[in-house]
Amino acid sequence: MKVSDYIADFIQKKGVNKVFVLTGGCILHCIDSISKNKNIDYIPVQNEQAGAMAADGYARVTGGLGVTMATSGPGATNLLTGVCCSFYDSIPIMVITGQVPKVQLKKESKSRQIGFQETDVVSIFKPITKYAVLIDDAKKIRYELEKAYYMAFEGRPGPVLLDICDDIQRAEIEPEKLEGFTPEIESIFKCKVKDNEVDQILASISNSKRPIFIVGAGVRHSKIVDKVEVFLNKVKIPFSCTWGAMDTINLDNDYFIGGFGVAGTRSGNFGVQNADLIIALGTRLDSHVAGSNLKNFGRGAKIIIVDIDKSELDKYQDKGLEADLLLNSNVINVIDCLLSCTINKWHDIENWLGYLKTLKNKYPICQNEYREQELLVNPYFFMEVLSDICESNTTIVTDCGSNLIWTMQAFKVKKGQRIISAFNHSPMGYSLPAVMGTFFGSNSNQNICIIGDGGMQINIQELATIHKYCINTKIFIMNNHGHGIIQGTQDNWLNSRYSASNPKDGGLPDPDFVKISEAYGIKAIDIYDQKKLHQDVSMVLDYKGPIVCVIHMKQGAQIYPKLLIGKPIEDLSPLLPRDEFRANMIIPVLNV
Repeated sequence: MKVSDYIADFIQKKGVNKVFVLTGGCILHCIDSISKNKNIDYIPVQNEQAGAMAADGYARVTGGLGVTMATSGPGATNLLTGVCCSFYDSIPIMVITGQVPKVQLKKESKSRQIGFQETDVVSIFKPITKYAVLIDDAKKIRYELEKAYYMAFEGRPGPVLLDICDDIQRAEIEPEKLEGFTPEIESIFKCKVKDNEVDQILASISNSKRPIFIVGAGVRHSKIVDKVEVFLNKVKIPFSCTWGAMDTINLDNDYFIGGFGVAGTRSGNFGVQNADLIIALGTRLDSHVAGSNLKNFGRGAKIIIVDIDKSELDKYQDKGLEADLLLNSNVINVIDCLLSCTINKWHDIENWLGYLKTLKNKYPICQNEYREQELLVNPYFFMEVLSDICESNTTIVTDCGSNLIWTMQAFKVKKGQRIISAFNHSPMGYSLPAVMGTFFGSNSNQNICIIGDGGMQINIQELATIHKYCINTKIFIMNNHGHGIIQGTQDNWLNSRYSASNPKDGGLPDPDFVKISEAYGIKAIDIYDQKKLHQDVSMVLDYKGPIVCVIHMKQGAQIYPKLLIGKPIEDLSPLLPRDEFRANMIIPVLNV
């Protein structure tokens, strides 16, 4: 059996039915083998970066493995940005790169390069993969495939890379004689939670007057979304979600207080900063949610954090966060233990719940003045309209910068919807190829791409892929005619000198996206009039086939509220005294 045929068969048996590829001299055997396998297809992308991002989107919606393939040298290095997206968001993808033939490897030579397009791919990718290996022996193919697959899902998931020499791909093997891989240690997924640790959590809840749960993306990675929702409904305690978990829990839940963090809602930040107990489930509490100075997070609260990655727990001591209990465990173990316990009656928190609800109603994200805007389209109103119209079985893939924040602030996620982004690496151009992956990997009635005019330029070539495969996605370009979030930073730090971020005086192009889309064979429209927004967006969503919709906004449209770097997130919310809570106190005017 040919090694490349064995690879294709292995991938197919793992439940993968689409592989995102860009052909080249040292990967063509693997792609050819994919083409011969009746149970798996290849999708040729126009840039390897897009292949990695499409595989990332595919893995997010399937809950399984995403796969991308590229050739050596420039093909492999183009994958780097997309692989970072998967690494920082804990997404399991397998990257297979074709390397030069074994005899052309430089190995210990001081020569910069021996084989044509030879590049030390493994050394480059090691910092952003869970496992990266060069395969220069055909007899190791089974072992390395099985190990890489195991590593992609073990503990905290993430990307793996196999760099396979061209002559090894075309070598003949006897599969039944190949050595397999057996894990040497017990998976961290099975690590136990101690009884006294569960008792500490229950006692902490029982003694709390202002508790808050924080739900992180680890809840989805652990595949316990339903269990966590059952638990939250059982304990009836207010909760918030990180961006990576905004599509896990039904946000119509009365106990949801809104998002929190640097660009979070006031009610969410108010709840977190005035809680006397914070229990964080499956989140690393990065600087976008906890603020740039962890010492100011959850001021005065008892803090309990559950994380599968011990390195994330270890960082808190260095960063100054004084957590009371750090549990190095999969969230599923903690939730299972808590669900099996008898929940004793604890403090009456009705006043706390009522106060949070009052604040949530008092400070909506989409304000009336946004709805009444007459010139061009307000981004918050657009998000409100889009979320009202979208069906429950919809996948929304949003990009980076302003359009990401507008989406996460104002899109009202319904039960059954997915909302996806490369939340932590957050490169421009992610959402266009990623929505190709979600289209092939999901059963969603609608696959929506939200992207900025700057981000659209990064992977605009994938419009060719979308047209070729009639990928039924609705692409909304939020066009503020410049790099808006960068301009906001330039306002704060550089006296509004818009170098490289503005078409007028920053040297940035401002192309006609309708004409470009039509040149790729895709229908496209412009929307300028907010009064017709509901009608126009409905038409776009009802259109049969891919369509580009350019939403024209005021230049300089900004994010509100948003915290300046270095400030604690409490600056976005009214604060209670540290040592007391008065249910009827007057909410102070915000100074933001």
